[in-house]
Amino acid sequence: MKPETIAIHASNLVKSTTGDVTPPISLSTTFFRDEDGGYPGGHMYSRVSNPNRSALENTVSKLEFGEDAAAFSSGNTCGMALFQALKPGSHIIAPDDMYWGIKKQLLTIFNETLEFDFVDQTDINLIVSSIKPNTKLIWIETPSNPLLKVTDIEEIAKVAKIHQLTLACDSTFASPILQNPILLGADIVMHSSTKYLGGHSDVIGGILVTAKKDELWERIKNVQQTGGAIPSPFDCFLLCRSIKTLAYRMKGHCENGKKVADYLNNHPNVEAVFYPGLTNHPQHEIAKKQMKDFGGMMSFLVRGDVEATRKVVNQVHLFAQATSLGGVESLIEHRYSVEGPDSKTPKNLLRISVGLEHIDDIIADLEQALG
Repeated sequence: MKPETIAIHASNLVKSTTGDVTPPISLSTTFFRDEDGGYPGGHMYSRVSNPNRSALENTVSKLEFGEDAAAFSSGNTCGMALFQALKPGSHIIAPDDMYWGIKKQLLTIFNETLEFDFVDQTDINLIVSSIKPNTKLIWIETPSNPLLKVTDIEEIAKVAKIHQLTLACDSTFASPILQNPILLGADIVMHSSTKYLGGHSDVIGGILVTAKKDELWERIKNVQQTGGAIPSPFDCFLLCRSIKTLAYRMKGHCENGKKVADYLNNHPNVEAVFYPGLTNHPQHEIAKKQMKDFGGMMSFLVRGDVEATRKVVNQVHLFAQATSLGGVESLIEHRYSVEGPDSKTPKNLLRISVGLEHIDDIIADLEQALG
């Protein structure tokens, strides 16, 4: 089946006695055992599994062409689970431009148990030269946050295979509709389901999908089920509900995103635009090769200092000045002020998540804010 059909039907696993077309929410924390001590309904305790969570995991696993999925209470928890599943002393090769929350985990939580290097992963040679005897994982993020760098998944997968390393890809900016890293050779795909999967800025979640159920995956599932950082049944229900429209929402985000990127790319008060759909993006050809479309995420440099940049975000009316992305509403944010004084993000950079409002209204708001 095509992604549009999978998104609508793969979550219809939760059955009821009343013939509901829309799967009901299963709030029970525990489930009946039979006379032999088994679990005839397939579930024992909701921390271990729940009908709504199984529906969510089944849907995203199918959308990403994986064997299994593990849903978590946030995108950050996905990173935590994978890093916890690695043996102490393992070395990770991570991107130099990546979501600050995952990077902060490495720097402040796993800094005494794991080793890691942050490299420019658009250069394959830098990845190869960073491999050590104890390297176990290459963590990539494409497109990256907030500079929208694009890494060649297929080429990095070849390196990972030669050196018997796990390749994990944060594909949040793309969603399963635009990019499928497992088909390009990745072992694990991560999504912050808070973003495009949820799409309405009303649920926090994360999910990992694996290409195969190997030993590392069993350790990840153990972290999920024993650690217990799982989404609630209602969160899973909301995500399944939202995923049903994911393919069509992404079409709107992509259409608006291209027009906004073109507009900003020609604006005299904009110094540079980072959007993989632009032909002047340094990895545009790689993006064309591995993405079906380019999404609604971009960042740009305001021509001027940090005060001029703040002036822009303080003058928008339609855009919400807020963290996060992937919702139906357009968002804008000064990333440096979020990431703090150690941030490598330019002080005049603004990241925008282009929503589904009419494109004329979106551009009009940017026009009056940019002056």
